[in-house]
Amino acid sequence: MTLLTVWPDTEPDTVLVRTAAPDLIADELKRLGVRYEQWPVLPGVTRENALEVYADQVKRVTETEGYVLVDAMEMTPSDDPEWLAKAGEARLRFLAEHTHDDDEDRFFARGSGVFYLHVEGKVHAVLCEAGDLLSVPENTTHWFDMGTRPDYVSIRFFHDDDGWVGNFTGSEIAKSFPTFDALTAGR
Repeated sequence: MTLLTVWPDTEPDTVLVRTAAPDLIADELKRLGVRYEQWPVLPGVTRENALEVYADQVKRVTETEGYVLVDAMEMTPSDDPEWLAKAGEARLRFLAEHTHDDDEDRFFARGSGVFYLHVEGKVHAVLCEAGDLLSVPENTTHWFDMGTRPDYVSIRFFHDDDGWVGNFTGSEIAKSFPTFDALTAGR
């Protein structure tokens, strides 16, 4: 279930909004200029077949938004020490507050992750789950947490061939707010 939690950016213990209602989530995100859609959740999606399985939706978004590069990525938990080290390094990079010179569009075909949008003096945490498409507008300050045991397949959209390029702010704000693991505990 998708979940939106909003805090003042200086008070991570003060929840201003917490909702799983798709219409309320979409309205709040639209106010921030963030596109949020829900697509059907289809079984058996992997990195290898995601673009084919969601070909109609990908075509619509690509044509509407002018994306030139679309790919799929997959994180599947493993106890392999090499995988754990690689996943940990990726998580630390995404956990650092940053912006992009391009929109950051992600569709979760399987699994979940949390986008934290630092906008208008607030932190908006969007727990995206399978079926969710989120478009973070260019230059929006944010970070992403995939948890300590990432498990997802996502489709990524880019306006140029450079792919994911982050402009890091150097802020430590992400350390003050609940992590993916804390937000999803007990679910």
